[in-house]
Amino acid sequence: MRVVIVTESFPPDVNGVAHCALKTARHLVDRGHLPLVVAPAPAPGSAPDNDAPCPVVPVPSLPLPGYPQVRVALPSRRLAQALLDHRADVVHLASPFVLGARGMAAAARLGVPAVAVYQTDLAGYARTYMGAGETAAWRRIRSVHAAADLTLTPSSAALGDLEAHGVSRVRLWRRGVDTIRFRPELRDETLRRELAPNGEAIVGYVGRLAPEKHVELLAGVAGLAGVRLVIVGEGPSLPHLTEALPGAVFLGRRTGDDLARIFASLDLFAHTGPFETFCQTVQEAMASGVPVVAPAVGGPLDLVAHGRTGLLVPPRDADALQRAVGDLAADPARRAAYGAAARTLVVGRTWAAVGDQLIAHYDDVLAARRTAVAA
Repeated sequence: MRVVIVTESFPPDVNGVAHCALKTARHLVDRGHLPLVVAPAPAPGSAPDNDAPCPVVPVPSLPLPGYPQVRVALPSRRLAQALLDHRADVVHLASPFVLGARGMAAAARLGVPAVAVYQTDLAGYARTYMGAGETAAWRRIRSVHAAADLTLTPSSAALGDLEAHGVSRVRLWRRGVDTIRFRPELRDETLRRELAPNGEAIVGYVGRLAPEKHVELLAGVAGLAGVRLVIVGEGPSLPHLTEALPGAVFLGRRTGDDLARIFASLDLFAHTGPFETFCQTVQEAMASGVPVVAPAVGGPLDLVAHGRTGLLVPPRDADALQRAVGDLAADPARRAAYGAAARTLVVGRTWAAVGDQLIAHYDDVLAARRTAVAA
């Protein structure tokens, strides 16, 4: 099968869309298929991604104003030409909004089936960054996904949002997790002593440091006695957060085995973002045997079994977050039980398993197109 993956982000970017697009391309290659990636060109001077498993067509891009780590694709003939040259059987649209919308239009012109993957709560981002624009964002989302043969969504909450806003032909397609890389055995006592020299319980956040993540809600956690807050990530909110979270340890961007070692060395993982359609870092923490405290909204509702693998708290409620973290920080036995249950819950959610589910969705779309043509 010849697949063109049109993605709004791809490594060296570090985010959920880029990570999932990379894993998808790699799995397609592993299964003998022929993927091609079309993505916004990275910033000039960025280190090239030498890990790409297939050819990548870069489309000219500009930094998003106010958030230069995000690149927005410019209009280009490269996209349509890539679909033609690759002789695509199906087009995979990863979190389509700008480049993905053009990919949808090009696929429609060429008569190529398209599968759109909903991954980003753009309406929530519009509220965060502009204080308005939610209606316009949903109008854009609806127009792109309505043209797709199938929309895949990573959580039941996201599926409900799409259907409530008039998007049809939607199915669940969850995310995998690398349970070999992320595992409890990587817990590093030397690292723990460096991060918490007085034996504090280590509470970690991993993710973008951006306004929509609301990491400032961890201020109360940072002030808890016997707790050391560790922040992993980068983004435009870093200067503000270093002031808002005194005493926290900021480790910057970490990836690969280094990130896995940090995850496994945590006592507790805390997530704050209310706009997560899935929340891969929660799943990586669980694979690492670490209990989770997360907002009871969006993707975490499917991931965290409240009272068994972690605790769910009302979104944007700093006091509830502080209480939940404080309760678990003071109860090592409960943390250990939650962490073991978390690992057991996700151990079968491999990228290979969810990748095969994706290929089955492609097959269903292609079969439906053949039936429509025959009719």
